[in-house]
Amino acid sequence: MQPFEGIRVIDMTHVLAGPFCTYQLAVLGADVIKVEPPESPDMTRQVGVTPELNDEHYGTYFMAQNAGKRAISLDIKTTEGKHILEQLVATADVLVENYRGGSLARLGLGYEDLSSKNPDLIYCSLTGFGHTGPKRSHPAYDVVIQAFSGIMAMNGEADAPPVRVGPPMVDYGTGSQAALAISAALFQRGRTGRGQFIDVSMLDGALMLMSANVSATQADGRPPQAHGNAHPQYAGYATYDTADGLLMVGAWTNQQMSSLFRILGDPERAVAVERTPRGDVGLRRDADTAFLRAKLAEKTADEWETMLNDAAIPAARVRRLDEAMAHEQVVSRTVLQSYPGAERIGVPNALPVAAFTYNHGGPKADGRPPKVGEHTVEIMKELAYDGVAISDLEERGIIATCPPKSGFG
Repeated sequence: MQPFEGIRVIDMTHVLAGPFCTYQLAVLGADVIKVEPPESPDMTRQVGVTPELNDEHYGTYFMAQNAGKRAISLDIKTTEGKHILEQLVATADVLVENYRGGSLARLGLGYEDLSSKNPDLIYCSLTGFGHTGPKRSHPAYDVVIQAFSGIMAMNGEADAPPVRVGPPMVDYGTGSQAALAISAALFQRGRTGRGQFIDVSMLDGALMLMSANVSATQADGRPPQAHGNAHPQYAGYATYDTADGLLMVGAWTNQQMSSLFRILGDPERAVAVERTPRGDVGLRRDADTAFLRAKLAEKTADEWETMLNDAAIPAARVRRLDEAMAHEQVVSRTVLQSYPGAERIGVPNALPVAAFTYNHGGPKADGRPPKVGEHTVEIMKELAYDGVAISDLEERGIIATCPPKSGFG
């Protein structure tokens, strides 16, 4: 049995952070129902590397965090659509939304409105800046939060303009925080019998991703500066050119640095760093860097990675994403899993599922990402609507249906 079997989640999110949150609940067994407006479904449906899939509103960006969900196409701005959503919420344990602050409340679908009909409801709202403060109604995407939060300012090369982190780390980090918050609220509800309102901010999520930096800046008032791939104090914590590529060395402790120098044939330097107080290690940086630069150029990055790892020194050749995914280490794990429909040309043959495993009942991708409105009829029937009523609602544009096309199972 999976942890969230029997839990129903109403997913009113789009793009990355919110859908990733609900995806993490889905891969752990929750029945996640994705609610999308007929005229404007999740924009990531049209974003990806396969044009044909984008045209079908089935882009690879969408697929990455929507497997295993069901989808209903519903216009909640209409009286009938709002009523249908309220009926759905009455059957649900959790609702997750990432509309701009206050948008759903203005439609009469905020936490106070829905919890009055379902007191057990856990209502999670993800926004750029949260529901308090002067920016509570301002829009945001990952890159905007990177800019606002200080992430960009500390990323990149020294004495160069700020650089954003390439992958949408804030989106996925915020989604993970939201999934944790919902999981804890479900556990809390089991003890107290009370529902919960959860206010998740992407900005707060970004600060959590920088916890050590935030603490240090609080202590001395000096924000961290960009320093590229080289640590400003520790020579053993940096990238170096090798005979055929870049090597990232992670010799952080004095003992690791000492072991590194012994491997490289300089026992005197090893003893010296062992005797150096931690606060003075930075004084050795330039001389140690010059030594490492010369020695690490003598072998390939793969050779050094093996030698250093065998000596318990963290190090890795700088790989491309495709190289990392093909490595036997990743293959040996279950972070990437196949899913129904993965055999179709142009779709990913596996999707990222979760960063952990269980001994039993663990995360799995047992359903493919849904097409727009694919489960509308199924869900409406669960709410006791008959075929005539469903057809009438569709004709009036309140719902939309889209049966699966051949090739998608």
